[in-house]
Amino acid sequence: MSKALQLSKTFFQYPPEEKLKLSPAGGCDCELPIGYNIQPDHSVDKNEYFLVFQPGSSLNKYPENLPELRSVIEDLYTRFVGIGSLLESIINDCLGLPPNFLKEYHNEREWDFMAAFRYFPATESEANGITEHEDGNCITFVFQDEVGGLEVHKDGEWIPVVPAEGQIVVNVADFIQVLTNKKFKSATHGVVRSKGISRYSFGFFYNLHWDKWVEPLPQFTAEIGEPPKYKRLQVREYQKMRMMNKLDPLARPEDEIGITYYAIDT
Repeated sequence: MSKALQLSKTFFQYPPEEKLKLSPAGGCDCELPIGYNIQPDHSVDKNEYFLVFQPGSSLNKYPENLPELRSVIEDLYTRFVGIGSLLESIINDCLGLPPNFLKEYHNEREWDFMAAFRYFPATESEANGITEHEDGNCITFVFQDEVGGLEVHKDGEWIPVVPAEGQIVVNVADFIQVLTNKKFKSATHGVVRSKGISRYSFGFFYNLHWDKWVEPLPQFTAEIGEPPKYKRLQVREYQKMRMMNKLDPLARPEDEIGITYYAIDT
C-alpha cells in the first residue's frame, strides 16, 4: 500500500497536460469516469483522481512512463477483491442470512473499481476535500497517507480517522443499507484538507452490477413484520443521478443525491 501511495504521488505530480492524456475519451460508453479526472472549478470538492476497473479491462488507461503503477494497482485490486469477498461472508453471517447468500447476490465483479486520490492543500478560506456523503456501492476499503483528513460522522460528531501505516478503513455502503432495510447503516464520511500539503489515498469500491435491482430483503421486512424503508431501485439509475448531480454547476452540497432519495415515508 505504501508503494501504491508513493507511485500515485509521482503520477499526480506530472504536468496537467500529461495527466489529461489519460482522461475519459469522448464517445466512451463507460458510465464511470475511467482514467484521470479533476473536479471542475465550480465543485466544492477539491481533488483529482485516477480510476480503474478490474485488471485486463480494455477501458483501463495507465501512464506509459510509469509502468510500475499498473503492476502495483493490479496487484492491490486483486487483493481487495479477495478481502471484499471475505467481508461479504462475515456480513452475511452477522445478518443471519443463508450461507453464501450475499456471494450469490453479488456474483459479478466487473463493476468493482479502485481509485487513487490527491486532495489539494487547504486555502485560507476553505478546507473541504470531499463533502460529507455515503458511498453508492456495497463495501468500501480506504487507505490513506500520514496526512490524514478522513472523518466519519457518528452520533452528531465528526470523528477523525487517525492514519496508521498498513491500516485499511472499511465502510459499509448504501446497497447494504437498503438490502438490510437500514439494519446496517451506510457510513457518512468526508475529507478535510490540511494547509500546505496534499493528501493521498486509495479507495476500493466493492460494488454491484449496474443492471442489478436492489430492494430490502424479505428477511428484514415481510418475514419479521417490518415495512420496507426503501423503494426498489436500479444501480445504474442511482449511480447516474449521483454523477449528474455532482457535475451540475448549479448543484449545492445540500442537493447531493443519496440513498434517502429512495426512502419510503413511514
